[in-house]
Amino acid sequence: MKRETLFLKLAVIFMGLYLIMLPFVASVAQEDDAPGLFLIGMIPIFAAMVVAVFAAVLQKLLKNAIDIKSENDLTV
Repeated sequence: MKRETLFLKLAVIFMGLYLIMLPFVASVAQEDDAPGLFLIGMIPIFAAMVVAVFAAVLQKLLKNAIDIKSENDLTV
């Protein structure tokens, strides 16, 4: 359970760091007149968001599976 929480926290931290870095990428893209650079700079943000959502879904599914298993263990 701790590993999934760790992945979720790391993904959110990486997403925050890339969000902080995004204005710098935008200024470089505008200075070089390269709009594609801004889109490439947003890829890590979306990747971290996907990892965070996937970790949250897996954490919820694992918790539900453990609850169902413990409930089934109590039935005779």
